[in-house]
Amino acid sequence: MALANLTTPEFLLLGLLDGADAHLLLFLVFLGVYLLNALANLTMVVVVRSDRALRSPMYYFLGHLSLVDVCFTTVTVPRLLAGLLHPGQPVSFQACFAQMYFFVALGITESYLLAAMAYDRAVAVCRPLHYCTLVTPRRCVALVLASWAVAHLHSLLHTLLISALSYPRPAIVRHFFCDMTVLLSLATSDTSAAETAIFSEGLAVVLTPLLLVSLSYARILVEVLEVRSASGRRRAFSTCGAHLVVVLLFFGSVLSVYFRSSSAYSARYDRLASVVYAVITPTLNPFIYSLRNKEVKYALKRRLRCRAAPQEI
Repeated sequence: MALANLTTPEFLLLGLLDGADAHLLLFLVFLGVYLLNALANLTMVVVVRSDRALRSPMYYFLGHLSLVDVCFTTVTVPRLLAGLLHPGQPVSFQACFAQMYFFVALGITESYLLAAMAYDRAVAVCRPLHYCTLVTPRRCVALVLASWAVAHLHSLLHTLLISALSYPRPAIVRHFFCDMTVLLSLATSDTSAAETAIFSEGLAVVLTPLLLVSLSYARILVEVLEVRSASGRRRAFSTCGAHLVVVLLFFGSVLSVYFRSSSAYSARYDRLASVVYAVITPTLNPFIYSLRNKEVKYALKRRLRCRAAPQEI
């Protein structure tokens, strides 16, 4: 870590919007979205872990995705809310890079979980007779653990590279959280080596799950097109279409922000894209992947009845 960074007092986060005015209406909107996100995702975690009917690999991945989603938004949204009420929040050097570390780690974990879910669905649709032998509980655990491990190693490397750069005093961050692209654009020292390492290593880490998702859904598409029933094809396309919308929102916004040089940095665009993949997509996930599912709805009803039963006695 550069010696200059140890004496840097803090970063100044300008927030979602430029200016020193408070934005109460936006604060209430994002507070509502965050509370909805936390309620929906934590409900999914509890239901999947407590209901015996949801013991299949698909719901195992959904439970972990919901846990990652609520942590993912918790890393950034509280700071976003504070910035809407009090723009120009000071953040210490250590706190800024800790936030960046967890944000990157959770984002990559989410991308690999999406890939694992796509693989699970592809096996269920294309090779249903071999599903139990291909998607075993041990393999599911291994996929989840690998997702966490790869994500944290990747995030640690990025954090070490970027924290070793020098920054101005004060370092004014035109964003609502400490993001990689923003910090790279602020650095006063040479960033070429860090950018090259981050781009090459990050490209492999991010494109791998994207490629796996694309191959899985391409296989599903081919299989569905062979279905003779028109109603069966419509149901399958509807489900896959909803999943693909979330995947495209997440990976599209991530690729558009992170895989370009720091000279192409645009504060307004990056903040808007960050809201899409850091706030909107994690909030939509439990509804698109889970709450539209009949088995999940039945599990929720059973849990509500169990809670209401003692009160009726």
